[in-house]
Amino acid sequence: MTQRARFPASVFSVGSEPDARFSLANERTFLAWIRTGLALLAGGVALEALGLGIHPGYRFAASLVLLAAGLLTPFQAWLGWKATERALRKGTPLPNALLTLPLAVAVLIVGVLVLLGVVQR
Repeated sequence: MTQRARFPASVFSVGSEPDARFSLANERTFLAWIRTGLALLAGGVALEALGLGIHPGYRFAASLVLLAAGLLTPFQAWLGWKATERALRKGTPLPNALLTLPLAVAVLIVGVLVLLGVVQR
């Protein structure tokens, strides 16, 4: 019986198969990043579509920041999943998430923009 090639080969061609619980936890983390990206995109669209009595310039800027963050988050999900799965297979320390600080800064910027938009309406 031949074994079917698994995607991506750059992950599954190294090391040995880890405990399934760790791979499944890694997959749940991937899905959490995807949900976060969807929430950021929805927030950006809703902020601009609903207006909510926020100064238009600040509202638009905050929407753009949310949309940009939402578009970057799936890259974090994919790259993080790959790096973590490789580390699990090789028995090396788990990597840090690359976009945690930039996303935190983006959310902080959105908060400041919305605050300024409410104050200056």
